[in-house]
Amino acid sequence: MKKWGFLLLLLLSLCLSFLKIEPFFGPKVEIQKYSQYTYDEVEDSTTTENITKNEITKEDIYQGNLLLVNSEYPVHPESIKSDVINLSTQNEMTKGYGVKDSDIYLSKYIASRFTDMITAAEKDGVENYSITSGFRDFEKQSILYQEMGSAYALPAGYSEHNLGLSLDVGSTQMKMAEAPEGKWIEKNAWKYGFILRYPKDKTDVTGIQYEPWHIRYVGLPHSAVMKEKNFALEEYLEYLKKEKHISVRYNGKKYTITYYPISQRKTINVQGNSQYEISGNNMDGVIVTVFEP
Repeated sequence: MKKWGFLLLLLLSLCLSFLKIEPFFGPKVEIQKYSQYTYDEVEDSTTTENITKNEITKEDIYQGNLLLVNSEYPVHPESIKSDVINLSTQNEMTKGYGVKDSDIYLSKYIASRFTDMITAAEKDGVENYSITSGFRDFEKQSILYQEMGSAYALPAGYSEHNLGLSLDVGSTQMKMAEAPEGKWIEKNAWKYGFILRYPKDKTDVTGIQYEPWHIRYVGLPHSAVMKEKNFALEEYLEYLKKEKHISVRYNGKKYTITYYPISQRKTINVQGNSQYEISGNNMDGVIVTVFEP
């Protein structure tokens, strides 16, 4: 009897593994890679009548949510978000968290996504959040760099804070590395399009020490893929350049992600009935994310 019970349990485990079902750990992120032959077929399939043609130029490399900013790739003027607002004047938008002072700025769109995440954290009983820093212009970054030095700050133009996509989040109770707020973000931020930009196990990749307070918006499904594969942003962008085209299923939705190298100008075709986003990588190309209908 024990033998049959063991075999039945083994068979059930194999079935769950085959179906990629994770009943106790939430939705599974499924990633499908394409061979070069399949990738070429995908490219050819868009040459139908029902397509949207997008003229991509070199300037598009420097705009979007997937820009890599570090000591090697600086912020370009066109990379800075145009919807930056002062959070201290947005009472409706800052419900559920505090701001350190009246000089905290952030992209309005990113602030809205952050509010959605904090609302979810509150439902889990985690609610002592405060934004300590957001968008900084080059002048403010330069002053910070002079005051704090290279060990604690980056030169103007080389900090993600100069984009409007990143923010420093603190707990009003204790240090983020120990706080429930920090642990919740590290576990759940990816579900809302955010990533912990400088994780403890990626200092050799990012070149930045562990910062449990610094989060960055990249959007879904990119944050889901990065969480699934334990990628820092540098690793994720290299992965897309290598694979060129992947398909992602998460939470009942399907996405296709394609990397295009851009030298001068290129026409990119997208199926006309699909919602899509285009983001540069701040290096050499753009990433097109199609949300399948």
